[in-house]
Amino acid sequence: MRPAILALDSGTTNTKAMLIALDGEILSSGSVANAVSHPQPGWAEQSGEGILASADAAIRHAIARAPDVDIRAIGISNQRESALVWDAQTGAALGPCILWQCRRTAPFCAALRDAGHGERVEQLSGLGLDPLFSASKWRWLIDHVDGGADLRGGTVDSWLLWHMTGGAVHATDASNASRTQLLDLDDGDWDEELLGLFGVPRAILPRVMASDALFGHTAGGFGGLPEGVAIHAMMGDSHAALFGHAIAARGRVKVTLGTGSSLTCPTGARARSAHGLSGTIAWRRGGETVYALEGNITVSGHSAAFGAQLLGLGGAQELADLAATVRDSDGVYVVPALAGLGAPHWQEDARGIICGLSLGSRPAHVAYAVLEGIAHQICDLVAAIEADLGEDLQAICVDGTAARNDHLLQMLADLSGRAVERPSQTDLSALGAAMMAAAGAGLPLSDTLIAKEHHFAPAMAGDARVASREGWRKAVARACL
Repeated sequence: MRPAILALDSGTTNTKAMLIALDGEILSSGSVANAVSHPQPGWAEQSGEGILASADAAIRHAIARAPDVDIRAIGISNQRESALVWDAQTGAALGPCILWQCRRTAPFCAALRDAGHGERVEQLSGLGLDPLFSASKWRWLIDHVDGGADLRGGTVDSWLLWHMTGGAVHATDASNASRTQLLDLDDGDWDEELLGLFGVPRAILPRVMASDALFGHTAGGFGGLPEGVAIHAMMGDSHAALFGHAIAARGRVKVTLGTGSSLTCPTGARARSAHGLSGTIAWRRGGETVYALEGNITVSGHSAAFGAQLLGLGGAQELADLAATVRDSDGVYVVPALAGLGAPHWQEDARGIICGLSLGSRPAHVAYAVLEGIAHQICDLVAAIEADLGEDLQAICVDGTAARNDHLLQMLADLSGRAVERPSQTDLSALGAAMMAAAGAGLPLSDTLIAKEHHFAPAMAGDARVASREGWRKAVARACL
């Protein structure tokens, strides 16, 4: 039997499982869609049982397509910040999984800011007070579930680990914990002051472990896995993608283009942003904690699907095809603030807008502007990270579903004035988790999958770039009114 690593990537809209041979060959994969519900405006949630079911099915699909493998280790990557609580006795979720996009806790966060806690929270956690992060979500869940239950709380990685190990292990890794707003970034453990401020009992939270730790072993049954397979890595999806890109030098950043987007730059030691970015733990391994600066965009790739729906198109690919029929947006701007604006603006009350329309505007111009809006948001983050680092970037390394769109990547290169590099495989979250698991288990996994496949060089004239960026800034100002 051929030795392999199983990578499980539990995302917002899809769960993917990949079996990767030690020579770097992808032997098989499985992908299952995840349903997202919006019970009220600004709310976003999933079923905890649905997350388990999609992970179970994706693993079974991958195993069925490559039955003659010996799974040596499992690496898990996951959507971050999304929060659950469950009954420790039954393992059943108590309430929904509140997604990272959800804004239901905005009033609670605003009250903490108004009470003067914002600066202290950011000083300790590295994160500005915002509903994006897990802490306020756990508080909401605790307030709305059966108070008599023996509660456990966690992010999606902890939820999966609990069930894959048959309830034997309640743990998370440092990268996921750093996105909860309850972790002291300096000492890497839950902070009593933050726990008290948000009203989250320490007893319900998972143990924080290194990203390459031996988290536990499968209990058997889940995903058709045998008993005793080592789960040897857990990482937030953006962190796993950063690890997968193997960015080791300054001057390069990772951009994941998914439902939302994130720009991440490793800093080594902890760094603090003066330009709207968050401090985070990239990963912890071998006794060393690597820090990063990150900017998060709440609605990115999802805006293409949303724009396609508004234009009566069949999906994001049809929108991209329509956008390719025109040379530019003809002055149209789309600001996809469908759930407020994240970094570096942090305007939770911003609303999505289309502006710059004229009698000459056609649906293709709007489609072009939707894609350009994704690129402009990334450029805002590029400007912020360059200001924090005090130097220009040399390249933007991309991954994620939308990274297969050549038109979008050329827009990003043009508007940023920076080279954009795409690897041969864009599922870097899964691959990064596999690489971390292999490293933790002492297995020699080839890095051939992360070789750069395509290079997009800036082709836009400088004056056109300046004009487009200025128009975008004016559009963002209108969205924030």
